[in-house]
Amino acid sequence: MRRYLITAAITVAVALTTAASAGDRYITLASTTSTENSGLFAHLLPRFEAASGIAVRVVAVGTGQAIRLAGNGDADVLLVHHRPSEEAFVAAGLGVGRRDVMYNDFVLVGPAADPAGIRGLTDAAGALTRIAAAAAPFASRGDDSGTHKAELALWDAAGVDQRAASGTWYRELGTGMGATLNTAAAMNAYTLADRGTWTSFANKGDLVLLLAGDPVLFNPYGVVLVNPARHPHVKAADGQAFIDWLTGPAGQAAIAAFQRDGQALFFPNAGTLATQ
Repeated sequence: MRRYLITAAITVAVALTTAASAGDRYITLASTTSTENSGLFAHLLPRFEAASGIAVRVVAVGTGQAIRLAGNGDADVLLVHHRPSEEAFVAAGLGVGRRDVMYNDFVLVGPAADPAGIRGLTDAAGALTRIAAAAAPFASRGDDSGTHKAELALWDAAGVDQRAASGTWYRELGTGMGATLNTAAAMNAYTLADRGTWTSFANKGDLVLLLAGDPVLFNPYGVVLVNPARHPHVKAADGQAFIDWLTGPAGQAAIAAFQRDGQALFFPNAGTLATQ
């Protein structure tokens, strides 16, 4: 009887441990504030979790910080929106198999009064030139995010040394997209935003969309598995399962179905294994 009770106790303990392990099955995803602030992850992740039994814990920060976290092995998967940085991440041996996931675009927003007169322009760099000439308030994320990197490239194209004006009309905030839009609304300032967060943003105040459609504002997103050869603790199988779902028919359909007020915020474009 005693042997039976011991065997039964061991069986129950193993069953409980297995159940706990199954309940704790998760991956860590380093991603951008735009995917979080837009509501995309709230739409996508429950669908993946229901299909796979794998939970996804998101660390939503700027692209630069997300890449550093993943490079340190503090995430299993990286999903960001600055392709040169993603490809450099893979080339350095920190990640494997970058894949295209989706795209949208950046937009320039600002006060409805538009003191710099950029409404109707189609040239984003030209718009920044006018903003600088008018010394009109501009709120920069200033956080090494994909959006910030795109903004800096636009200032370079405009031939403007905006950093010389830091603390005057040019304000570097060091904040995510939602917080930057909040500050811009409070300041009646111009800012560069990703369309997904802008469309989902509820506290627009006097801000309106003033410029979109310049091809340089194209905003692609890529997903990369953190290299398990570099960081053996990476949950490679479950991370790859997430990547395969996200870039497969179910994930791509879920991205396409995500809308606000009848407007698509992201457009799926998986199918290319861009970098091995």
